[in-house]
Amino acid sequence: MTPPYSGHCLCGATRFRCTAAPIWQSHCHCESCRRACSSAFTSFLGVADGAWKWTGATPATYASSPGVWRDFCAACGAQVAYRSERFPGEIHFYAALLDDPSIYAPEEHVFIAEKLPWIHLADGLPQR
Repeated sequence: MTPPYSGHCLCGATRFRCTAAPIWQSHCHCESCRRACSSAFTSFLGVADGAWKWTGATPATYASSPGVWRDFCAACGAQVAYRSERFPGEIHFYAALLDDPSIYAPEEHVFIAEKLPWIHLADGLPQR
């Protein structure tokens, strides 16, 4: 993924811009991400702090569990980012929010032990 790249929520009020390549790109299958997004799994890109900024409305934040924050648009409710004490110095943006989601290049599936049994993966990516 070549910087700069950007993205936005459903209504366009909350926007972000990144000026460095992602640290990583993964599909997450954990239960909390599934429930937060109402989806079988979600796709993230990790971006180092200092290499991104909000360019629209600053999102609202929900502390979903101890040491975990989920940022969402206060206007439309769309999830826009994930932050955690477990991953200091980075933010995780939802890949589907990219202005051009075709630039996303997932590298792996994570929390595969929590994958729903009706999801059958055939993309050849590592599963952790």
